[in-house]
Amino acid sequence: MFIKTALVVIHLILCLAIVAIVILQSGKASGLTGALSGSTETFLSKNKSKTLDARLARATKWFAGAFVILTIVLNLI
Repeated sequence: MFIKTALVVIHLILCLAIVAIVILQSGKASGLTGALSGSTETFLSKNKSKTLDARLARATKWFAGAFVILTIVLNLI
């Protein structure tokens, strides 16, 4: 019983973390105006893997994966 309660608490923390990470990301439409005008090659686009948005996107994938796995585990218990 204690394990299930602990997993539910971790599940809730993951939910809040995913919401916070998604809110912190910038919208994909912000780069649309540059793409339409042809100025997609900028200094910032060369180092895109090191930006905050790239790290937040990677964190979203990891947290979402953990969320899915934990949801399945809680369903099986």
